[in-house]
Amino acid sequence: MDSKTIGTTIAKLRKKNGMTQSALAQKLGVSDKAVSKWESGMGYPDITIFPVLAEIFGVSVDYLMIGEEKGITIAGNMIMDIIHDIPEYPKAGMLVDIGNITRSAGGCLPNTAIDLAKIDKRIPINAIGKVGTDENGRYMVSAMQKYGINVSRICYSSDVPTSFCNVMSVPSGERTFFHKRGANAEFAPEDIDISTLNCNIFHIGYILLLDKFDEEDKQYGTAMARFLHKVQKAGIKTSVDVVSDSSGNFEKKVIPALKYCNYVIINEVECCGIWHLDARTEDDRPHIENIRLAMEKTLAAGVKDKVVVHCKEACFAMDTKGNFTVRPSLKVPKEDIKGTVGAGDAFCAGCLYAIYNGYSDAQMLEFASAAAACNLLEANAVDGMKDRNGILQLEEKYGRLEI
Repeated sequence: MDSKTIGTTIAKLRKKNGMTQSALAQKLGVSDKAVSKWESGMGYPDITIFPVLAEIFGVSVDYLMIGEEKGITIAGNMIMDIIHDIPEYPKAGMLVDIGNITRSAGGCLPNTAIDLAKIDKRIPINAIGKVGTDENGRYMVSAMQKYGINVSRICYSSDVPTSFCNVMSVPSGERTFFHKRGANAEFAPEDIDISTLNCNIFHIGYILLLDKFDEEDKQYGTAMARFLHKVQKAGIKTSVDVVSDSSGNFEKKVIPALKYCNYVIINEVECCGIWHLDARTEDDRPHIENIRLAMEKTLAAGVKDKVVVHCKEACFAMDTKGNFTVRPSLKVPKEDIKGTVGAGDAFCAGCLYAIYNGYSDAQMLEFASAAAACNLLEANAVDGMKDRNGILQLEEKYGRLEI
C-alpha cells in the first residue's frame, strides 16, 4: 500500500465531507495525531480501520487504498431460466398442462453480478460471457444493464442460441431441469482480453460447465488453469466457483486450476467431491470434519489466500495459515422461504463484496450468509437481494441457527 496515496485520499474525502481531523479521529476512536500522520503520508490506518473509514465516507476500501474504484469482474455462465409451473410431473407418454411461465436471467454471471450491484451500486461491476443473437441473450444483457453493470465485453454467437434451462416446477417446490448448453459451450479464454481488464478481483464460474475452459491443457492441466495464471500475472486476484456435477470430473477439472486461484468459493458437496470425501453425515448433517479436511487439501493444492465453503446450515472459511472460521446460517422460518435458486451465487456475491472491502473472515461469513438468506425470500435468483444495510438488518431480524 502507498501511504502517500492513502493519506491524500483520506484528506480529500474528509474535507469533502466537511470534517475536521479531530471530528474524524473521534468517529474512529483514534487520536488527532494519528489522522494527521496518515494524511501527511507518514503511515496509514490499521487494516481494521479501512472498512470503518469506507462507511464514514461512503466509498469502498478499494478507493481508499488506490484512489480509484477498479471494481470486480464477473465472468462465466449465462443461462436463461424459463420456469414452467405444472401441477405434477407426468409419467412417460402422459400429458400435463403448463400454468404460469416466467423467465429470469440465471447462471454465475448474471446472478453474481446483479447481486453485487444491488448490494453496493458504487462498485464498478464488469460482465464477461457469451450469449446468442436472440431474445434470451438480449433479455439477460438488458437485465444487467439495468443495474449499471458494464456489459461491453459480452460476446455474441451467431451460430448457437443463448444457453437456457427449461425448468418444470411442481407445487411442492421440486424442479426438473432441461439444459441447453448453447453459447456457454462456445465461451473460451480467447474471448477475454486480459490486457484490458481493469479490476481488483476476477471471478469466474462455473468450472465443469464451461466446455472450452474445461478442455485439457498438457502443461497446465486445463485451459482454465492456464487462463487464471495469466490473469494473476496481470496483477489481478482470481476467484472461482464450481457447479455441482455427478460425472466425477471434480478431480480432473478443478484441481489444476486451484494453484492459480486466490479465492475458491464453493459448496460442501463440491469441496468434498474434489477429494472423494463425504460432505454430509448419514443423518444429512454437514460433515464438519470432512469439510475442514477438504478445505485443507484445497489450500494445499495451491490456493493463494482462502477457501470458503457454504451449505444450508453453515459456512466455513480457511486461510493459508490454517485459521478455520465457522458461522451458522440465518434462522429463516420455512413460511418465509419462497425459493432457493441462486442462493449459492448470492453467498458468493456477499463473499466477493466482503473481500473487496477488507472484511475479516468472520465478518465475511456473517455478511455472505445473510446475503444468501435474502435470496430465499423471493422465488427467482436475484429479486430478494438487498443493499448492504438491508442485509445487516436481516441478520438482526432472524438470528442464527445453532450447529
